[in-house]
Amino acid sequence: MSGDIKNSYGELYKAVLNLKTEEDCKAFFNDLCTMKELDSMAQRITAAKLLLSGETYEQIIKKTDISSATLSRVSRCVKYGEGYKKFL
Repeated sequence: MSGDIKNSYGELYKAVLNLKTEEDCKAFFNDLCTMKELDSMAQRITAAKLLLSGETYEQIIKKTDISSATLSRVSRCVKYGEGYKKFL
């Protein structure tokens, strides 16, 4: 990924911080993302919540149809990251 795009992350974060309602979020993310991207993000949020509640990988895969590779990444973020634990 080019440095120019990474330098634009701040603009994305600022735009998200301007969202006030669920309707704002829906309009913004529907314009910004494909349905597949939205589905993937929602799936990861659900998987993170299930991990935090103590569900097993097998249970989460069955409930969400998430791939084991993606679930492993979500699990690492839940364990070592900053976002999921703080905001879910």
